[in-house]
Amino acid sequence: MKRNAFLILGVALVIAAGVVGWLVQTDGGRVAVRDVRFIGTNGTRMSALLYVPRTATAKTPAPGILAVHGYINSRETQSGFAIELARRGYVVLALDQTGHGYSDPPAFANGFGGPDGLKFLRSLDIVDKDNIGLEGHSMGGWTFLAAAAVMPDAYRSAVLEGSSTGAPFAAEGSPTWPKNLAVVYSRYDEFSVLMWGIPRAADVVKSDKLKKVFGVTDDIQPGKVYGSIADGTARVLYTPVTTHPGDHISNAAIGYAIDWFGQTLKGGAPLPSTDQIWIWKELATLVGFIGFVFFLLGMGRALLGTKTFARAAGPVPSVTPFTGAAWWIWAAVTAAIPVVFFYLFMTLGAGVKASWFFPQTITSQIMVWALMNGAIFLVLFIVWHITSSGKRGANAATYGLVKPDKSGWGLVGMDALYAIAVVFSGYVLLALADYFFKIDFRFWILALKPMSSLQFGIFLRYLIPFAAFFLISSMTLNAQYRLPGSAPAVRYFANMGIMAGGFLVFLLLEYITLFARGMLLSAAQPLNTIVAIQFLPLMIVASIFSTWFYEKTGRVWAGAFVNALFVTWYIVAGQAIQFPL
Repeated sequence: MKRNAFLILGVALVIAAGVVGWLVQTDGGRVAVRDVRFIGTNGTRMSALLYVPRTATAKTPAPGILAVHGYINSRETQSGFAIELARRGYVVLALDQTGHGYSDPPAFANGFGGPDGLKFLRSLDIVDKDNIGLEGHSMGGWTFLAAAAVMPDAYRSAVLEGSSTGAPFAAEGSPTWPKNLAVVYSRYDEFSVLMWGIPRAADVVKSDKLKKVFGVTDDIQPGKVYGSIADGTARVLYTPVTTHPGDHISNAAIGYAIDWFGQTLKGGAPLPSTDQIWIWKELATLVGFIGFVFFLLGMGRALLGTKTFARAAGPVPSVTPFTGAAWWIWAAVTAAIPVVFFYLFMTLGAGVKASWFFPQTITSQIMVWALMNGAIFLVLFIVWHITSSGKRGANAATYGLVKPDKSGWGLVGMDALYAIAVVFSGYVLLALADYFFKIDFRFWILALKPMSSLQFGIFLRYLIPFAAFFLISSMTLNAQYRLPGSAPAVRYFANMGIMAGGFLVFLLLEYITLFARGMLLSAAQPLNTIVAIQFLPLMIVASIFSTWFYEKTGRVWAGAFVNALFVTWYIVAGQAIQFPL
């Protein structure tokens, strides 16, 4: 039992997450959550989650909401809005934009999928066609604006969350279009220049672009309703105290959407906007993510006890790592390199044009970042070997490439199969959670989703570059920086610090600056800064896997392969596809 403790704990946490997540998002069974597919423009297959309150029937149609996520997110990101609106009697269609989630690529096609989403929502006999609202975060706002431009009479009101009119691919706003508009723009939104042409989001009240939409020349007063709801010209600005991605997990941002639709649509239940339960689903799926990590660790241990993979197990080799002050200096350097060059390498990666082979722009940027960092770490490792560890007798066995008897090279294939078995078992666990409870493993913008068949093919194309990076990083952690004789907790936290510590400092500097002066330290890099938020938890998990599997097998391969499979899956399943596959 003790040997399988992590395995049992992982399954228990996932089941608990599934039960709680299901209860919250269905409001105790009063809302049905359905995975829907429909065909849109030019045969494009579209994906969405449909939230249907029990009160919505063909005889008693309910008001409808089209809710759309932002760039490089997916339909689940809007769950806070969808859960709360569905609890209040709205039928909510949480759409995957084109090229996102399970909707066909490429991204940005067919008005981001907005017109098709609105048409599908209006086709449902359980929806009151005269009471439809549009809600979108960031690029999701442009998605519904594309729909509103094509079908100006197909909706009654709209909420732009961290978004704007007149951005790329979106129509220009005016005092009469879109109809009955609420703008929820957070005081620390990172995209203020792109969205409303102002350096600081807190100054959105002074934005000339926004004043044009409101039809005023004076500064806009947050919370004041301009125009007429009856005439469709109503305008209101809300400024919650959060960031651009923070809108997803803000009671205030979600509450403002609830209030506005309550004022502008008929048929919703009069439940106070302060009565919100969505956070419990978010916390539950975070527990599911943690359970997934424990499950992989436990499955790794369990498989090493089988005849098939018993030979993969082995003792930890003697190492000749950095010691004393040199350890601290070089550990700090290693932690700093990935963030010091983060913007540079991500910018270089942006030069990789989307193609059939590498069709995801952000994934390609992260791939270039990984390869460039891997190359730097490899050079430093070789220099260290030549000048220091090699002179002390270090060799392939010392570095965890082979077993002490030099037999390990023939086991690399087994290590790969072992890693595949471990990660595939975790994939099955996630697929079961999705099937039975309609959840994935996530918190906020950290999200692990099942892959579509299209995404699986893309996953295979990106896998080798990420495997190379994690092989080098595994050698770095477990040969250069391993602390022989230290307590397990010390080793794990040391490796977490080396892999993730730089990102922690980096993000603290960016966001302390944002909250202090209203702009990021790197104000010209809002998207890459937000992308970097996910690096922090991913690198922590990767360091755990690297350390765990190294200590169970005595070699670096299994941990590197597990990390490559897990991280490549995570990135590919959550990114937009820019090439028309």
